[in-house]
Amino acid sequence: MTGISLYYCPITVDDVDAAIGFYRDALGLEVTNDVASDGHRWVTLGSADPSAPALVLSDPAAGRSPEDGDALHRLVAKGSGPGPYVFFANDLDATFERAQAAGAEVLQEPMAQPWGTRDCAFRDPAGNHVRINQARG
Repeated sequence: MTGISLYYCPITVDDVDAAIGFYRDALGLEVTNDVASDGHRWVTLGSADPSAPALVLSDPAAGRSPEDGDALHRLVAKGSGPGPYVFFANDLDATFERAQAAGAEVLQEPMAQPWGTRDCAFRDPAGNHVRINQARG
């Protein structure tokens, strides 16, 4: 064990409320914190386990210059932003069904990959590429 682990993963979105709906309803994460400051919002989603990694959703200009926020917004909106964001699910098919039922844009249905996982892919409401993996076997 290295004594270090991922704590937060920032995800830039253009509509924080729409993104909450996706990550909460489609992926089953819980809102654990919601902070507003200077006209921006940072919303943390994760699990009840405080040691587990969490996501922090915010708009493109949150904590950035207006120019950087505009540039990042353009990248995310066309699907070229940071990512993909890769999640792990114990039951990929059930997670896929829940995400699809919640209205997530499907990029790829569950399938076996040559590198040893089954996975599927979606876009969140902002255009971010989200993949969900399940180990084979």
